[in-house]
Amino acid sequence: MTILEAMQNRHSVRSYKGIPLRPDAAAALQQEIERCNREGGLHMQLVAGEPKAFDSLMAHYGKFSGVQNYIALIGKKSADLEEKLGYYGERLALFAQTLGLNTCWVALTFGKGAAKNRCTIAPGEKLVCVLALGKGTTQGIAHKSKPLEKLCQVEGSMPDWFRKGMEAAQLAPTAMNQQKFLLSLQGSTVSAKSLGGFYTKVDLGIVKYHFEVGAGKENFSWKN
Repeated sequence: MTILEAMQNRHSVRSYKGIPLRPDAAAALQQEIERCNREGGLHMQLVAGEPKAFDSLMAHYGKFSGVQNYIALIGKKSADLEEKLGYYGERLALFAQTLGLNTCWVALTFGKGAAKNRCTIAPGEKLVCVLALGKGTTQGIAHKSKPLEKLCQVEGSMPDWFRKGMEAAQLAPTAMNQQKFLLSLQGSTVSAKSLGGFYTKVDLGIVKYHFEVGAGKENFSWKN
């Protein structure tokens, strides 16, 4: 399964079978987490066989069940931390999908204290959110998306590579399915803007990863 295929197949899953990760899948995930941490200067961590973070009142309110594993999204506090965790967290979510695993982004409805107890968080670092992980009882369902034209602005005709990037961005998970982002094209430069709302900095990182995969990084540059 390619990453583009994983984007098509991956949907948020809240109910899991409560079985351990396969050793080969856990090892592959750990390697990819380490690669992302090196590239992004992050401290994301795989937590396996730990049900307490999803055995809280908030987790039950979020309708989670059977969650035994998750990836804790951690990094040094900075202005761009949430966006970086969104970018690399989604890379991990899609990688997990290629391994036959399901995921769900979780920002509020998990036991943060229990998760912190199983993680190593250095001074100056922050646990922002987690990715629930495992074999889902279902594959989830696709979210509705806004029309492509409402999510982007283009000067002149839309290049094929930009359209492919936008089609991938439409598949990106966002908090409460808000899709509060706008991608704009000027020449070969793309700017990504958050339109406000809950966790939209994380959302922007997720969207940027999707767009890069769809458009091809060789076709454009991000506006600083």
